[in-house]
Formats: sequence, structure tokens, C-alpha cells
Amino acid sequence: MLDFPNAKLNLGLLVTSKRPDGFHNLQSCFYPVKWCDALEVLPASEETFTMSGLPVPGNPNSNLILKAYKLLQQDYKLPPVHLHLHKVIPMGAGLGGGSADAAFTLKLLNVLFELSLNEDALEDYARKLGSDCAFFIRNKPVLAVEKGDVFKPIELDLTGYSCVVVYPGIHITTAEAYGNINPKEPEIGLDELIQQDVSTWRNTLKNDFEDALFPKYPALAVLKENLYEAGAVYASMTGSGSAVYGLFKGEVPVNLIFPDNYLVWKGLL
Repeated sequence: MLDFPNAKLNLGLLVTSKRPDGFHNLQSCFYPVKWCDALEVLPASEETFTMSGLPVPGNPNSNLILKAYKLLQQDYKLPPVHLHLHKVIPMGAGLGGGSADAAFTLKLLNVLFELSLNEDALEDYARKLGSDCAFFIRNKPVLAVEKGDVFKPIELDLTGYSCVVVYPGIHITTAEAYGNINPKEPEIGLDELIQQDVSTWRNTLKNDFEDALFPKYPALAVLKENLYEAGAVYASMTGSGSAVYGLFKGEVPVNLIFPDNYLVWKGLL
């Protein structure tokens, strides 16, 4: 079975407080985009996991895809499978690619082995793998709160907008991003800001990680400004970085040129 785990954007990201468990409370709108990996799951005589595409750092045995398989295996005694990931979504970019891979693994195994898990049950498993993994089970726009794993439905349709996502090759770990953050409660909640017209977002909808990371990585601030100069109605860093995206009314402009070492995705929302 083959599927295509997709990335997500953070439309605004407010870090509101430090939690007693060491995590942070946040507010963000998660919005899916069609920048995708490819994931294949096949029955096999022995458990194997292979990768192609962009190199994935770290020990393959600690990959979230394998963790997702082993998590379900604990409860359902799954037979061996061959898992193959073709990596396209860059890592350390704030796009949630690894979380999507894990969530899609759960969904593929659920179908392949007819486990009959509903979306609520799949979300419960996904939350055990990472804070934003559960988002990719339903894969629809939500307001994410608490650790980013509690979702509230939101009416948001960006049909008619196109998007450019640019990864400048800067790998930012979650620990690095949060190490420079100053949590604070917002005067106006993101749930209210996101309902305003997109044309207002430039002045109201912010990602708190920009204040923490732009001084250290000025190329990100330059990239954001370049997107505005190209006509974006809204531009922002996504997640804890380092990908930066721009929303455009209508088609993506043709005058966008980026360095050859940047990874770029363009498409309609």
C-alpha cells in the first residue's frame, strides 16, 4: 500500500506559557499543504525499513515510522512488514514531515490489516508519538492548543490562494527554537485573529519563533521580506523553522527566484 504524507503550515504560532511537564502551551492554526513524502507498507517475511530521497539524520531504528509500527504491534501483534519512505519534505523545517510519516503509517497499517480503528482511536495512538502527529490523522485545518495536540475545529478555507514554501537549508531543532522563546499570553487569541481577512494577517498574525530565531538566522528575515516584495499577502516562518512561506492571491508569481540550494514547493491551497 502506498500513500503520500503531506506537510503542514502554521498560520500563526503563539507560545503562551511553560507547562509543569516541561512542554509549552501554544496556539496555532495547522493547515495542510501538498508537499508530500511517499510511504509504502507491504507484508513481508521479516521486518525491514528502508529510505530514499533526502537523507534522514540519526539512527533509522529511532525513526517515527518504525515507532508507529511497533506501537500498534504491541496491541495487535502485527505480522512483519516492509516499510519504505521516500523523503521529500525537508527536516528541521517546521513542516511536520516526520509527524506526518508516523501518522500515515498508522493509517496504512489500519487499512492493510483491517484493524477497524476509527479516527479518534488513531489520534490517541498518534499523540503517543509526537505533539502534532495527531493532526495528520484527519488532515484538516484546526486550531491547535495546549502542546499542539488538542484540536478545535475551525472554519478556514484558503481556496483561491496559492502558496510558496521555501526551505533555506537551515536545520533548526525544536530544542534550539524553544531555548530562546519567551512565552506570553496574547492580548487577542489566535482563534479570533485567524478569522479576520487574510489581508490583515501581515499586521496581526505572528509566529513567536521569529523573534527568537531571526536575529540568529537573518537569512530567514530576508526570505520573508522577499516573499512580501514578490506580492505575498501574508508571509511567515512555519512552526519552529526554518521554512518560510508566502500566501498569494491567485497563481504563484513567476518572478520568484531562489538560490539553487534552497528547496521550494509551490502550489494551490
